[in-house]
Amino acid sequence: MILNHLNLTVTDPIAASQFLAKYFGLKAGGGNGGMQLLHDDNGMVLTMFKGRADQVKYPPTFHVGFMQPTEQQVNDINARLRAEGFEVPEPAWMHGSWTFYFTAPGGFMVEVGA
Repeated sequence: MILNHLNLTVTDPIAASQFLAKYFGLKAGGGNGGMQLLHDDNGMVLTMFKGRADQVKYPPTFHVGFMQPTEQQVNDINARLRAEGFEVPEPAWMHGSWTFYFTAPGGFMVEVGA
């Protein structure tokens, strides 16, 4: 069995889509202001539907993870996000990986780790 797609409710599908494409290499698959489609090189589809800010509430441990091959790549993504104005914590050792978590445009948590 293969995970085919995942749907997120986000406050701004366009901003979330542009962010994920720019920093994590997901590819745009179409959409509009109310919904966006992205996909990766393995065929997994991420759909994002617009919800009001009071509807976009995930449990504290919910996140979307982007694992990197090396710690340096985690550091590089962290530095790039900081340089472009995102508030992200410094990477640290957590649960056996060099990682950091932050809230992405759209209101969901992202983990970047190695």
